[in-house]
Amino acid sequence: MKRLCFLSVLLLLFSCSLHDGEPNSQTPDSRVARIESGLIPDFWIKGADPVPFNINERLDELGIPGLSVAFVADGKIEWARAYGMSSVAENRPMETDTMLLAGSISKPVAALRAHQLVEEGVFDLDENVNKYLTSWQVPDNDFTKTEKVSIRRILNHTAGLTVWGFPGYDKGDEIPSVVDVLDGLGNTDPVRVFKEPGEGWLYSGGGYTIMQLAIEDQESISFPETMQKNVLDRISMSNSTYENPLPEQYHAIAATGYRSNGDEVEGKWPIYPEMAAAGLWTTPGELIRYAVEIQRIFQSKQDGILKYETVVEMLTAGMNDHGLGPGVGEHTFGHGGADEGFRAQLVAWKDNPYAVVVMVNSDNGSIIRELLIAIANEYELPGIEPTIREIEEISTADLEKFAGGYELENIGLVKIELLDDRLTATAEFIDEPVQLLPQSATEFFDSTDGTLFEFDVQDGVVNGFTMRDIKGERVE
Repeated sequence: MKRLCFLSVLLLLFSCSLHDGEPNSQTPDSRVARIESGLIPDFWIKGADPVPFNINERLDELGIPGLSVAFVADGKIEWARAYGMSSVAENRPMETDTMLLAGSISKPVAALRAHQLVEEGVFDLDENVNKYLTSWQVPDNDFTKTEKVSIRRILNHTAGLTVWGFPGYDKGDEIPSVVDVLDGLGNTDPVRVFKEPGEGWLYSGGGYTIMQLAIEDQESISFPETMQKNVLDRISMSNSTYENPLPEQYHAIAATGYRSNGDEVEGKWPIYPEMAAAGLWTTPGELIRYAVEIQRIFQSKQDGILKYETVVEMLTAGMNDHGLGPGVGEHTFGHGGADEGFRAQLVAWKDNPYAVVVMVNSDNGSIIRELLIAIANEYELPGIEPTIREIEEISTADLEKFAGGYELENIGLVKIELLDDRLTATAEFIDEPVQLLPQSATEFFDSTDGTLFEFDVQDGVVNGFTMRDIKGERVE
């Protein structure tokens, strides 16, 4: 079974001042030129001043073949740019109309159809989802005796469901049906309720796959067909598709996916029968139309693809700052995406008429945050900021008490060891060991991206840690 990267990049938001420039400095071309030469790291340790990056040099340095980006101002695309290559072997440059996989940004777009069906009276957000499933049922167990899996809880990841992500399938693989995926007959575990629905938050692509099946069961047409007719075509995403495998008509304009080491993904790109969770093929210029439509409804208070009241509810942050589809921050809404060989990020500002989508054809998406920071800097947009940490020296004896095994519920075991006077975390579900540096006596951070690990220490005994609202309980 393929491994999934657990420490996925989560979007934070940034603001800083824009300096006065020369005449015409506010033209799109001049803004883009400053952004292209003004990328800065999304994380650094205090005392190490960052040096700005040039976008093309940075792509080469990181080994990312290509990048495509679109930026919206006042409901219209102000600029779109593409850099690098969509296919190295075919010598095809990345173009603004090159199609890429959106990864989990598929989820908030798919959520639009679920909300439409609620408005049409087909779905009730709080009804047991089994009421809408005719070809399969969520198995009941001790956790579902009093609380049930609902569309609302699927949308905001509080349904208590397993399988947080999917690795996709290679060309030539036997592609399982959605029902087989849900029963664990593909390359992931079965999707099951592992804690009482509504009790807590855990990201679940498995939940969105249940929602996909419920939509198909109620409409008696394929998921890609209903999404094309009722969502994509209506918000000017007509050249995007949820079809998996990708139809041949799109192959000539589809980017090849690449591993972090530069190797092509087997068969050029993965295949996702879990379409609602991970299967949307699109471009930044089309995907940003989702943001434009939701932003327009929210800011104008005028109905569109959804009613204004629905959008307000959708953009209300619940557990772990997640709404009913997108993630929701103080200033923004959006989502990130990570498919095999592809990374993406969508950010839209709730009270400002701006939005941005960045997509790359690589497992290494680190440049995305750097570009978002540069864009937020240029346009004086609130919320996106780099993470800056400071190291506090701790004795070896004090570090030793953190060494041990920590169980992350429904995810796996994290082992923390003391190596060369530094704590190092390893797990089967992460690709590389993570070095943890001390920020305080009980707080450590990932040396590569600044992710904070907050340890629970009582009377000198370490009981566990919390990392991005995910808890690890000490078991050894």
